[in-house]
Amino acid sequence: MALQALQSSGVAFRKILSHFPEELSLAFAYGSGVYRQVGPSSDQKNAMLDFVFTVDDPVAWHSKNLKKNWNHYSFLKVLGPKIITTVQNNYGAGVYYNPLIMCDGRLIKYGVISTSILIEDLLNWNNLYIAGRLQKPVKIVAMNENVALRSALDKNLKSAVTTAFLMLPESFSEEDLFIEIAGLSYSGDFRMVVGEDKTKVLNIVKPNIAHFRELYGSILQENPQVVYKIQQGRLEIDKSPEGQFTQLMTLPKTLQQQINHVMDPPGKNRDVEETLLQVAHDPDCGEVVRQGLSAIVRPSSMKQSTKGIFTAGMKKTVVYSSLKLHKMWKGWLRKTS
Repeated sequence: MALQALQSSGVAFRKILSHFPEELSLAFAYGSGVYRQVGPSSDQKNAMLDFVFTVDDPVAWHSKNLKKNWNHYSFLKVLGPKIITTVQNNYGAGVYYNPLIMCDGRLIKYGVISTSILIEDLLNWNNLYIAGRLQKPVKIVAMNENVALRSALDKNLKSAVTTAFLMLPESFSEEDLFIEIAGLSYSGDFRMVVGEDKTKVLNIVKPNIAHFRELYGSILQENPQVVYKIQQGRLEIDKSPEGQFTQLMTLPKTLQQQINHVMDPPGKNRDVEETLLQVAHDPDCGEVVRQGLSAIVRPSSMKQSTKGIFTAGMKKTVVYSSLKLHKMWKGWLRKTS
């Protein structure tokens, strides 16, 4: 039964994909419409389907998509594909979303991102926006043979594990790890204060432990710094200053820079390695890493949400925001009842 459901959902996703230009280096579906969640997002059958399309040439792709799906775009469509691509690449988190689209009988939202910008985010966590989505289980619908992209996808998962290790104690459960990983891209996200259910991370992880295990199992087994007791679902890591320094030195570049900014007093201008050595010996190492994450996520999430007013249009923005607030309200009622 489960296999049939997976196969049918794959076909459904590919049917939706057929309504768009084909030149995609990666297409994936994510969210409560793809993987079951608990709480206010538990109605999987009627949940909006979320997609991300990665394209090598955004101008050419938007040009074709405007011809096929003119009504998907806000007023920006009259300015043409070059302006749309400029807005996509240069504002917010480098992704252009068209929300609340009816396609093949389902309500969908899709984002378009340049392949080169996605690779940069996966490797360096410039925005930790789409990279953050890809740290949680997603349904890959299409993918070409881009070696650099595949390598960056793998590096992003390894970076997520290392970052989570730095914020966890010496011994912890698989669920603890996956909750920490799923929460990385929500650190400092203002939408967790307004518009999102506060238990969102738990709701994502609890019904999907097996999917997280599938995503991270081989990385954990191959990592020399962790003892992974698969049968017990427990892990032990090296929390010595030397172990933490090794982990800090492998973090994505932007996170290292933000940690340096958090720790570096004005006028000191220490290099990143010196700062990371200090952090490795700090009892509050995990909290410093969390502050570094927030310094990446907070501005990118705010800018991306502001950009959504222009890319979606005011009417869709109001409708979409009200749906998010309604979901948050349902979650609050569920907790208090």
